[in-house]
Amino acid sequence: MNASRKKIATLAGAVFTFGLIASAVSFADTPALSKGDQAFVAKVSQGGMFEVAASKVAEDKASAQDVKDQANTEVHDHELVGSKLKSIASSNGDDFSTDLNAGFTARVAKLNALSGKAFDDAYIAEMKTIHALDGAAFAQEAKTGQNADLKAFAAETVLIVKRHIGALHGVSSKS
Repeated sequence: MNASRKKIATLAGAVFTFGLIASAVSFADTPALSKGDQAFVAKVSQGGMFEVAASKVAEDKASAQDVKDQANTEVHDHELVGSKLKSIASSNGDDFSTDLNAGFTARVAKLNALSGKAFDDAYIAEMKTIHALDGAAFAQEAKTGQNADLKAFAAETVLIVKRHIGALHGVSSKS
C-alpha cells in the first residue's frame, strides 16, 4: 500500500510538472506586446473607432456630397484597418476595448447635434485632427515599435492615413 501511494504521488508530481511546462510553453507561444506597443494599440484603436463612428454620422448628416463620399471611404478603410489591428493584437495576447471611450463618445455626440455646413465643417475639422494624431502614432510605431507585425502594420497604415489627410484637405476647400 505504501509503495502504491509513492507511485501515485510520483505520478501526480509528474503530471503537475508536465502541466507547468506545458503552460510555460503555451504562454511563450503567445508573445506579449511591449508597453509602448500596447499604448500604440490602445491609442489608434480608439482613434479608428472614433473615425468610423463619426463617419457613419457623416454618411447620413453631411450636406455636401464630397463630405459624404469621404465619410464612406473613412468607414470602409478604418473598419478594415481596425480588423487587422485587432487580429495582430489578439495574436499577441492583447485584446483592446471595442467600446469608444467617453471623450470620443462626447465628440461624436457634438457632431450629431450639428447639421448642414456647420456639420460638414466640424466633421472635416475632427477628421483632420484625429488623422494628424493617429498618423504621427503610426509613423512612430513604424520606426520604433518592438513587435514586427505591428511595425509592418503601422508602416502600411500610415500610407492610408496620409492619403486620407490629402483627401480631407481637398474636401474642406470645397465646403
